[in-house]
This record gives sequence, structure tokens and C-alpha cells, in this order.
Amino acid sequence: MEYLIQNLVTDAELLARYGLTVEEYRDAMPAAIEAARGSMSASNASRRRFLLDVLEALLAAGLVDSVTKPQYGDDTVYRLAVPGFGSVAIIQKGCPDGAHSSIRWSVPDWARETYLWWLCDSMKAEPGEHIAKGIQRMRSRYLDPADRTVDGVIFHNHLCGTPKRRCPKQGRAVQIGGQLVPPPCVYVMPDNSTPDLNWAGRQQRFFPGILLGLFGIGQEALPLYLGHVGFQRKSGEVRTTISARFGVGRSTTYRR
Repeated sequence: MEYLIQNLVTDAELLARYGLTVEEYRDAMPAAIEAARGSMSASNASRRRFLLDVLEALLAAGLVDSVTKPQYGDDTVYRLAVPGFGSVAIIQKGCPDGAHSSIRWSVPDWARETYLWWLCDSMKAEPGEHIAKGIQRMRSRYLDPADRTVDGVIFHNHLCGTPKRRCPKQGRAVQIGGQLVPPPCVYVMPDNSTPDLNWAGRQQRFFPGILLGLFGIGQEALPLYLGHVGFQRKSGEVRTTISARFGVGRSTTYRR
């Protein structure tokens, strides 16, 4: 990409189509690159702020005892102290269809449960398609019983519940960070040490009940709003199932 940007200056015909001379392009390029970097940095800060607002809302509601902010690096990991349970890790990632956000992560030694939180604001595909691509990438890690894997994935960002990304759970939205935020899409992942790999969705986790409790979803209603991911080895092939639930009698299932 760097090579392409630098060498566009040699293509006077292409630049002319955009109303630029070679000299104008050369003079404007450094400032344009810096502006793009600034825009990307602001976008990342906005995404981080949304997630922190949700986690701090859990703290304000007394659902967690503390939220420890990450040292930003390759993996951005929040540490939540959950009463009567222990530490939960939230690994912040971008869109799940990229390798960095789907398979390049590690579970902290201190975490009793760990979740990938996909802060994906790409409008190139529907959320379900983004999730399916990420799960397919992650599958190989779950087929390795020696790998320490995450306990669930969460797909949720500041667009959810807005006109850009309407949410069927909007009736459960609460005020967080100055906007109405619907419950996140939470998917329980399998324990890769078990033979059935959560194909039937029976795997139990603790933290989803805490997170969805912020939106008034109690333990009795939790199964109506909690999705799951499962894998199945059959006839030498591996199948994937992804189930999303968003209320009484409302669900979708993807199988491949």
C-alpha cells in the first residue's frame, strides 16, 4: 500500500482525472496521510469509549466490583472482578472477519472466563455475516483440545440500535454514555475438551447473565437472548452451527 501511494505521483493521467497535477499531489500527500491517521485514531478512541461505557455501567449497577483498563498493545484486555465468581477478561477486537480479530488472541492466566468483544462498525455486511466469518476462522482453535480458547464472543458497538444498524432487541435498550443501547449479541462458545463441542447449545457460562442483567434480562429470560456456537465432527467433516436469539419465539440459526 505504501508503494502504491508513493508511486501514484508518477501517474499524471490518473491524477488529472481527479483534478490534480503531479505537483499538487506531491505537496498535499503528507497532510492527507496525517489527516487519515488522525481520523483512524479518533475512530478507535470512539470504539474504546463505547466498550468502556458499557463496562462502567456494569460497575455503576453493582454487577461487577471493578473494571481494570488495559495497557493498549497487541491485545486490548479489560479485567472485570465479578462478585462471587472471580476475574473475567474482555478482549477488545475489531471486525471478526480479519485474522487479528478472530484467531490472534490469548487467554489471560488470571481469567476464569474470557470473551472476545467485536467492536465492528463495518457496513460491508450484515452482523450475522461478520460473525459467521469470524467463527469459521476460529474453528481450528476449537478443534485442538490442547488450545486454551475463549468462552464466548460478543458482537456490539455504538451503531447497534441506531438507524444504521437496527436491533430486534431495541425494546430492552438502556441509557449508556448518552445513547440508548440495546443488549449485545452474546454467543457461548464450546469447551474444546468436550466431545460434543456445544452442538446442541447446552454449554453454560456465568458472565453472560451478568452482562445481559444490565439490560433487565434475568436468569429466567436469559435463554431467550443468549446465542451459542457449536461444532460437530461427522463423516470426516466438521460442521458449524451459530444460533442467535432475541426474545420469545425469535431466533435465527446458521449451519454450514
